[in-house]
Amino acid sequence: MKLRTIMIVLGTLSSLGLAATSAPAADTVRVRGVVASSDQSQLTVKNRQGGLDKIKLAAGWKISGVAGASVKDIKLGDFLGIASVSKADGGSGALEVVVFPAALKGTGEGDRAWDLKPNSRMTNGTVADVTDVNGRAATLTYDNGQTKKISIPDKTPVVTFAPATPGDLKPGAPVVVTATRGADGTLSANRVVVGNNGVVPPM
Repeated sequence: MKLRTIMIVLGTLSSLGLAATSAPAADTVRVRGVVASSDQSQLTVKNRQGGLDKIKLAAGWKISGVAGASVKDIKLGDFLGIASVSKADGGSGALEVVVFPAALKGTGEGDRAWDLKPNSRMTNGTVADVTDVNGRAATLTYDNGQTKKISIPDKTPVVTFAPATPGDLKPGAPVVVTATRGADGTLSANRVVVGNNGVVPPM
């Protein structure tokens, strides 16, 4: 993998909070929605609740995109980040899957609370088993041998990371931003993840 791409992905993972942490800090907010407007210093996002979040973009801010991947390509030894929720009949069902480049295997390894949906979890681990009985499922191993089996429905979004440019921040473009809320309530961020080429960031 080229150094530039590795740096893009590393920055993206840090931005999304996929590093080895527990729950997000109290002053950290993940903003998900679509671009309302943008310039080099501010991004305004129409969030999922219908409101507008104005986010100050730090000097030197970065942008990353996402590229589509396939659940059928998941194999033993791959390193994944899977957001999931508990199923009514037991076990866990995937909400989205991020396939990490091989150079970043081990990033954010572990299982922690997530905020994609109520009671969701984020599990980063190595694929120890893949089954296709009653649908596809992956067993991830992490933190010195702990394991978690997660079913992956056919329509689950599966992505990896890709380059993007500020020009991709067009009105209506889907974005995910991990922002910091200051004491005065203002939001600021140093990275934006945008859906480009028709791929929506599912994180």
